[in-house]
Amino acid sequence: MDFFMDIAEVAIYSCLGIALMMFGNFLIDLIIPCSFPEEIKRGNKAVGFVSAGTNIGVGILLKAAIASPAAIEAAKETLLSGLLGSILYFIVGILFFMLGYVIIRVFNKKYNLNEEVGCGNTAAGIMVAGIFIGLAIVISGVIV
Repeated sequence: MDFFMDIAEVAIYSCLGIALMMFGNFLIDLIIPCSFPEEIKRGNKAVGFVSAGTNIGVGILLKAAIASPAAIEAAKETLLSGLLGSILYFIVGILFFMLGYVIIRVFNKKYNLNEEVGCGNTAAGIMVAGIFIGLAIVISGVIV
């Protein structure tokens, strides 16, 4: 019986992860003034890297939330409390992704990061992805 419950939890958390990754990309797209879906269709690698960084970062945050001792104890109580904890860490993480991006934009006066990503500057996309992944690693260290 535990096997089927484990499979059900994998399915639930996987669906949650997919939904939160999509929502995370939507939120990040709000602060970078170009349409992610259109830019991906055009082959804009910078936006692809930003999107990948968002997805990897969200995955790192969710993994840490699921694996943390507090989450394990909460999951023993109810699956719902584990899911709510994961969503809470997602919200915190995405807010810090957005804040990190805005801080880099404000303090970096040598180039316009929005324009660079929008124009497909791969280096800019990799830099932003690195910011998101780095922040996710830091936040996940606090979670566990």
